[in-house]
Amino acid sequence: MELTHFNEQGRARMVDVSEKVQTYRVARAAATVRMAKATMDKIKEGSIGKGDVLAVAQVAGIMAAKKNSELIPMCHPLLLTKVDISFEIEETALHIRSEVRCHGETGVEMEALTAVSVAALTVYDMCKACLLYTSDAADERSSARPCSAICASTVSTFSIKRAARAAFMKRRNEEMAQVTAVNISEKKGVRKHEVPYIDVKCRHGIVGDAHAGDWHRQISLLADESVDTMRAICQLELDAGIFAENINTRGIELKTLPVGTRLRVGETELEVTQIGKQCHNDCEIKRTTGKCVMPTEGIFAIVIKEGRIQAGDEIEVLKNETH
Repeated sequence: MELTHFNEQGRARMVDVSEKVQTYRVARAAATVRMAKATMDKIKEGSIGKGDVLAVAQVAGIMAAKKNSELIPMCHPLLLTKVDISFEIEETALHIRSEVRCHGETGVEMEALTAVSVAALTVYDMCKACLLYTSDAADERSSARPCSAICASTVSTFSIKRAARAAFMKRRNEEMAQVTAVNISEKKGVRKHEVPYIDVKCRHGIVGDAHAGDWHRQISLLADESVDTMRAICQLELDAGIFAENINTRGIELKTLPVGTRLRVGETELEVTQIGKQCHNDCEIKRTTGKCVMPTEGIFAIVIKEGRIQAGDEIEVLKNETH
């Protein structure tokens, strides 16, 4: 049987395999994503801001295998009977492997390669923000690169916190202002990562956050509307916590609130203590765009009433007792 991707006119075509006998087919492929140890540690801890890296990459890889014929023009659509994505973690390398099976007239090696390739690209996409905001960013930029081939697909799985945020965005036009994300960092001078909730305590701030303490800047807040203005001029991915803010909000003009204003946030109460601050000397966003919103539009507060804050909590401006 003559197999060629060209017809009598010399134009591309999909090979005719209708006369081939159906046989059991299996193919395996592998890819490696290399990164800094700090990034790998975040993957293992589950502290990457975008969510569970391996779960999303696994689903992406499975879905990619099933969509292979739509991505690679001359590949045949196949009825796959198995797609499996597995991971092996080393200190600075993530090895991704796929296995694809079917019973058909042609092989599944392209499906296996596509599966690991998309899985690896998904890992890179989930972790790329770490390249700008870790202390060893220069080393990470040189060592974290997409793999040379191969990858995966699937139905994406989102963490509960992202589902809650998505639900909030659908309700963004509601009358009450709301929290859209809460974020912490374990050390100062780095971007914060999104978490499902934060616990706040008087004379302390946020439990587990590097900026906690008995001082006037226990909690930082930044409006999504302010971040939206930066998204219009900045090509960086501006996720929650990228400006080192603890709480993201929508529906309230934080920058107009005077010092001393009391806010009811969910079951807690906060008091505004400062508007804006000096931008960090090594702010990647300011270097890229020439502008950063936190110095002029972010606010800081202390805890007046303890409790838990999470995405979806309503925000109410209380009467300012000092006026």
